[in-house]
Amino acid sequence: MPSAGKSRISLVVLSYNRAQRLLETLAHATALPEKPPVIVVDNGSRDGSAELVTSRFPEVEVIALRRNYGAAARNVGVRHARTPFVAFSDDDTYWLPGSLERARELLESYPRIGVLNARVLVGPEQLEDKTCRRMAESPLPTQGLPGPALTGFLAGATVFRRCAFLRAGGYEPRFFIGAVEGLLALDVMTLGFAIVYAPALVVRHFPANLDRGARGTLVARNDLWTAWLRRAPRVAAQQTLAFTANAASTARPLHAVFDALRGLPWALRNRRVVPRRVEALCKLVDDRLERDAAAEYSRILRDAERANRARSSIR
Repeated sequence: MPSAGKSRISLVVLSYNRAQRLLETLAHATALPEKPPVIVVDNGSRDGSAELVTSRFPEVEVIALRRNYGAAARNVGVRHARTPFVAFSDDDTYWLPGSLERARELLESYPRIGVLNARVLVGPEQLEDKTCRRMAESPLPTQGLPGPALTGFLAGATVFRRCAFLRAGGYEPRFFIGAVEGLLALDVMTLGFAIVYAPALVVRHFPANLDRGARGTLVARNDLWTAWLRRAPRVAAQQTLAFTANAASTARPLHAVFDALRGLPWALRNRRVVPRRVEALCKLVDDRLERDAAAEYSRILRDAERANRARSSIR
């Protein structure tokens, strides 16, 4: 195990207005046997988070931002890091002992890997995150890699090769939150790096209560912007039609459409379509998701039909 002074992985923790949860997360982070340098990026909290961390954990570097930059605040932490690898945590997630050491070993053994995504266990019940199940069943080729290849990742459960993160430009500030990983994942892949699911790395997640409606709108908008910025014309057109159709079901449909369209000129100015090899990988994943959605829809219809037959027989 590397000593604290020779650690090759830093841990960047992003936080916003959750002081108590942040302190609990840092208690785990500072007790890790890997002894990573810990950098807290406080996203303009107003609950005294930065001051509390400084007083309780003097060994932790605190970067107190003046306002909330969303996911892009992680960029600040990466720029401050001085190690070749950077792990990420939110204030409601923490890494289990040994995970960062295993991440270091993988990144040193496989120079092609740019991002490792950990297995995420949710809540006190430690239920496996459904996204991780899909990652484990990735349809992408895995030759020369220690695990399933991916076209995306979970922001708060990753370890990055720092140079890959910086060369790809980090998180896009315009996205703020919600589906912020997609654009960065495409840019990392365009650089020739692989994204790999590594279930031997484990993160615990204790999600807070969020406004799912507002976040869902941001997710849809950011997915659309990602398509406009990087995906093939066919995919961008499909995403646009899907977004328009789904916007009608939101609480503020006109606001959702206007918010997305407001970014169109910016997206067109910055559009850089991914190479064919990256688009081909994305298509494999898109096709799998479509098949899974169709199978789930068929299952729902079968269940409804069985329920109707059961009610009819009772009558």
